Amino acid sequence: MVNPKIKLPASALIVILFGAVLLLLQLMSSASQESSELGEMYSWLLVINTLGSIILLGLVVVNAYSLVRELKKKEAGSRLTTRMVSLFVLLALAPAAIVFYFSVQFLHQGIDSWFNVEIDRAMDDALELSQSSLTQRMNWHIKQTQQMADKLRGKSEHLIALEIGSLWAESGALELAVFTHQGRILASSSVNPSDILPHMPDEQIWLQLRQNKQYFAFDPGDNDDMLVRIIVSLEPDQSRYLQVLYPIPLRVTDLADSIEFAFIRYQQMNFLRDSLKTSFSLILLLVLLLSLLAAIWVAFISIRNIVAPVKELVKGTQAVAEGDYQQQLPVMSQDDLGFLVESFNQMTRRIGRSRDETRAAGLEVENQRAYLETILANLTAGVISFDARYYIRTANQAAYRILHIPVSHFVGQTLPELAANHVELADMLTAIQRLLEKADDIWEQRIVFLGPNGRQELLCRGTPLFQQDGSRTGAVVVFDDVTDLIQAQKNAAWGEVARRLAHEIKNPLTPIQLSAERLQHKLAKELDEAGAEFLQRGTRTIVQQVEAMKRMVDDFSEYARPSKKQVEKIHLLDLIQEVLALYTPFGIKFDTDFKNQRVIVEADPVSIRQVLHNLIKNAQEATPEQCRVTIKIAKVVRNNAEYVELSLYDNGSGLNAEQIETIFEPYVTSKAKGTGLGLAIVKKIIEEHGGVIWVDTSYNAGAGFIIQLPVFEFGNPS
Repeated sequence: MVNPKIKLPASALIVILFGAVLLLLQLMSSASQESSELGEMYSWLLVINTLGSIILLGLVVVNAYSLVRELKKKEAGSRLTTRMVSLFVLLALAPAAIVFYFSVQFLHQGIDSWFNVEIDRAMDDALELSQSSLTQRMNWHIKQTQQMADKLRGKSEHLIALEIGSLWAESGALELAVFTHQGRILASSSVNPSDILPHMPDEQIWLQLRQNKQYFAFDPGDNDDMLVRIIVSLEPDQSRYLQVLYPIPLRVTDLADSIEFAFIRYQQMNFLRDSLKTSFSLILLLVLLLSLLAAIWVAFISIRNIVAPVKELVKGTQAVAEGDYQQQLPVMSQDDLGFLVESFNQMTRRIGRSRDETRAAGLEVENQRAYLETILANLTAGVISFDARYYIRTANQAAYRILHIPVSHFVGQTLPELAANHVELADMLTAIQRLLEKADDIWEQRIVFLGPNGRQELLCRGTPLFQQDGSRTGAVVVFDDVTDLIQAQKNAAWGEVARRLAHEIKNPLTPIQLSAERLQHKLAKELDEAGAEFLQRGTRTIVQQVEAMKRMVDDFSEYARPSKKQVEKIHLLDLIQEVLALYTPFGIKFDTDFKNQRVIVEADPVSIRQVLHNLIKNAQEATPEQCRVTIKIAKVVRNNAEYVELSLYDNGSGLNAEQIETIFEPYVTSKAKGTGLGLAIVKKIIEEHGGVIWVDTSYNAGAGFIIQLPVFEFGNPS
């Protein structure tokens, strides 16, 4: 577990920063106590405070700018950071301003209290007392020196050398020396025997000595002590001088120096009173500014460290909201925020595990659903499911193939809505809707309707769906197109009838015909002319009817007999043109949209010609006046296979609904002399070639038939 705290560089900077602030406070205290160093310390304090304030102000500005950018970007934790920083600045600024105000007032009053009349008078008296004491000592030493000069005046150099030692011993001076105006030493005596030469006056002293004939002053000694130097003339012509160096007690020197230093410093401070106030106020302001900026900068760092776990929590929450349940946040501390972060991590781990389990379960459900959809999609039966309000929820591809309605039209609609958009299916859909509403158990119903491809017969089965509490949740309807099955059953039945007719009827017809012909042959000579004519008419009628019955039986036999077609590749358009050429002389007008196309099918040309002949003859017989036949060719795709679609439309009397339902069944005809096998044979031929034929129920200007045959090649000629 990672427990990161404030980084070492940041904490080191904070320690250094507050150390610098404390150092500045100490320097300010020293400056206020040692006014002689005020100028130099003030300059340093001003430079240090200014530089520190600028640096800290830059850091605060950078942090504030970064915080403003985060606010504009609406980053996590930015508003909380702003609120906490604003509160901290307000709480720090208010008491600091109050303390600063009263500190400045106290500082000004304190400085003013240093300078009053009593202190001024005391400082003047102390300085006057010190000067009086030193002046008195100077006068006494001058008098003493004059007495020694009187004793040595007028004596020779030899006597002066002999008496100077005793005079030194009596005077208590540090050094006695006699020298000429040219600087030649005549005699000297000193408290330090090692001093060979006396302390001769410098050029400045010589100048004053020549002008005033004497010199007395306080001069510094060799060991930083104070001496009284007195030089007087021994002769009226100033040819010889006496110099005496008297010591001043150390205590007196220290007291005098202390009084003089204190007086000078007091005068300086009194002169700089307003400057002191301004300087100390400015230093206090800079230190306060430095402290506030440092505190604000530290507040930025500290608050960012405090808000960092909250910011991470917000980012983690956003990631979880977006579906990232693997989000794990670093635990930065062991406090309440750390506990909250750890709880968040545990929550995301649990959510992640639940998500994985849910995903696995959902994947399993999805696989089962996909498996079920695959089964439903590959079923030949149409399947439609309904919810409790009979809105369609799902429908498979077989429903589209059977009803010829796009699957997308099913979902979310009711059967009456579908019926309103597909009028040709209205009766069938209305019947299913009634069964859904009334049935409380499994039901089965055959429904016949006229679809886009003609008559269709559906075998529908339905069952309601219930929940465990017994409430209805919907229903399922399964339906099969049994049109072809019913038609196959009918064809098989008619084939059986045809075979029986061929066996039971055709065999007795030949004896009947032969017997009738024999009766005519034997009885024709024995009857009179009228009787012979009657016999001949009767015999001829019997023979003709027998021949008609034979042809009918032969047609039935042909319909029932398996075809013996010879399949080859034929050019369909060329074959059609050949058939049409046979009917053009009979006044039939043909409208074709044939283009320069190459359409090749694998079929028996004789059978295809028979189909075309039957359809054209039917059109001719159904049209009382000028017969016009329209023929169209197109390529279509059914169940991923290519077909050529041949459409024939006439301008005859057309077909009614009853005729459309039974038009392709045997023995169904509207002609007086028809056998009713023409279109049945046509349908049989087309189906034997793998195609389909149906009545175009949308065509109302006559009869329309659509044929679809598998195509081998469809396109422009090479």
